[in-house]
Amino acid sequence: MPTKAEYKKLSKPIRLKVRMGDKVVIISGKDRGQIGYIGAVSPKEGKVIILKENPDNADQPIPLNAVIKHRKARMQNEKSARIQIPAPMDVSNIMVIDEAGNPTRVGRRVEKGKLVRFSKRSNKTMVDGPLMGDHK
Repeated sequence: MPTKAEYKKLSKPIRLKVRMGDKVVIISGKDRGQIGYIGAVSPKEGKVIILKENPDNADQPIPLNAVIKHRKARMQNEKSARIQIPAPMDVSNIMVIDEAGNPTRVGRRVEKGKLVRFSKRSNKTMVDGPLMGDHK
């Protein structure tokens, strides 16, 4: 009888059709219609963290789908604060934006012996999203 670890090795890796740096639009939830980019991906949970560029400070992006965490002062000279942290969002609640600027579903196909992503709306191959920091 195979062990749990052996079953885990046999199972296929979880593949999401979104990548870090992809430009996306939120299609449901409290931030519906907002456009941002993917800051982090968690394939095991099927969740992503979406950030938006901050015009005031380029080094500190604005989190979309943010929740407020109340932090209590621990010492007398500290102040209590309300901190905005990004909450993970399910992959089904976002759509990738293609080169034409339209929201699209993403598929995968083999081209020239290589697995590539393509836009189901325009049927064009998608270029991989830029790495963190190059999200324009």
